[in-house]
Order: sequence, then structure tokens, then C-alpha cells
Amino acid sequence: MGWFFVFKLHLLCNDKGEVLSFCLTPANVDDRAPNTLKVLTKKLFGKLFGDKDYISSTLFETLFDTGVHLVTGMRSNMKNRLMSLYDKKCYANVL
Repeated sequence: MGWFFVFKLHLLCNDKGEVLSFCLTPANVDDRAPNTLKVLTKKLFGKLFGDKDYISSTLFETLFDTGVHLVTGMRSNMKNRLMSLYDKKCYANVL
């Protein structure tokens, strides 16, 4: 048996596919970890589209205070929330 390490690569890309920021974390670190997202969104403003793994009310509030609007999908066990039609269409096109 050999040793191996598993890592996750977090990429932040713009609408043209250009990499704006990245962060490499061990596999046992939560995707919503404050340090990871602080590195990714250091100089970011505007809208940030993410998958359902990034759903967190504290994360949304933290990013909103820094000028970033987090747009994510909804899990099946969640209550409906208001989302603008523009955000829904952009989210469907991105993911």
C-alpha cells in the first residue's frame, strides 16, 4: 500500500473562461471554509455564481458585505427564495 494525498482545486473564472483566482486545499477542508473563499474573492466585486455546495447564509452575508452577490442553485429540501430572472438565466447558462 502506498501513500497518496487528495486535493481540491477551486477556480474562479470570468465569463470568458479566464482564470481570475485559484486555491488548492486538502480534500478534508469544507468548500465554504472562510480562508478558502477569502483567497478566492480577495479583489472580486459583482456577482459570483456557484454550485449548490456553496449554499450558506453566513457565507452569503459575508460576501455581500464585501460587495459580492453570491448566486447559487437550490437544494430540494430548501424553501423557495426570491431570485431575479436575470440571475436565474445567467445561472442556467453558467452551470
